[in-house]
Amino acid sequence: MAQPTTARFGKFRVLLGNSATPIVYSAPCGFTSKSLTLTKDLTEVTLPDCDDPDAVAWVGRDANTLSASVSGDGVCAAESAETWLEAWESVESVPVKIELEFPAKTITWTGLMHVNTLNPSAEQGGRVTMSVEMQSDGALTRVSTP
Repeated sequence: MAQPTTARFGKFRVLLGNSATPIVYSAPCGFTSKSLTLTKDLTEVTLPDCDDPDAVAWVGRDANTLSASVSGDGVCAAESAETWLEAWESVESVPVKIELEFPAKTITWTGLMHVNTLNPSAEQGGRVTMSVEMQSDGALTRVSTP
């Protein structure tokens, strides 16, 4: 049996872009977990059996919309706190790049996202942590490069 080719934690990057031309992306420090969720909204329609109207009908589904979200948790790093706060305070969506690097290829999504949740928190005896959630604003473009 052949083992799968996988990527390590540091090869999955969430990067925020600045307002320069061209955009310069950097990864805010502090994530200890992160995820990209790609969703497809579907509409449903009942598909009757034309030969047997009393038969149980099947459900047909059509793609309606696509969306992406990023979430991450970790320590609240001083090096990244202002970056996250500025992105959350912005009325405009911010440039985002998500990279998933495997040994033989890298998959990259780029587009605009809104930081919709920024949640610093702490417990006595521990350090300040922060969770972040971002939602896509329009299309994310996916590119795979060897």
